Amino acid sequence: MRSPGLPDPDREPAFYANVPAKRLAAFVVDGIITLAMALVVLPFTAFLGLFFFPLFWSVIGFIYRVLTLRRGSATWGMRLMALELRESDGLRLRAGTALLHVAGLYLSFLIPPLQVISVLLMAALGRGQGLTDLVLGTAMVNRPA
Repeated sequence: MRSPGLPDPDREPAFYANVPAKRLAAFVVDGIITLAMALVVLPFTAFLGLFFFPLFWSVIGFIYRVLTLRRGSATWGMRLMALELRESDGLRLRAGTALLHVAGLYLSFLIPPLQVISVLLMAALGRGQGLTDLVLGTAMVNRPA
């Protein structure tokens, strides 16, 4: 069975309507969720996690993002914004792609010019793809009704 691939932004623009803004909102929601998770887990580290809290929070966020993307092709923030991340064949993310996508996100945070390029690409391209999306062939779409 042949998969249809990603929706065409010219023929099916509804799949990409407001995706960059919704993606930013989802990122903020996911940040709040992962902060809450980190604060819940913190006492179990005998509060040693306070000494390296940004790294601690990042590790919690990395695990959260990989697991939620692998499970449903969307983090909880993305689900709240009715978004899904799709592979180039139009199907939901595979485990390896979920891991690589999150690794690409974190790499772009470590190298700020990459994040700037990614944001500019999201604003300029019809599919709203960032740098990691272009490398992996993924795209964020509005979840079909």
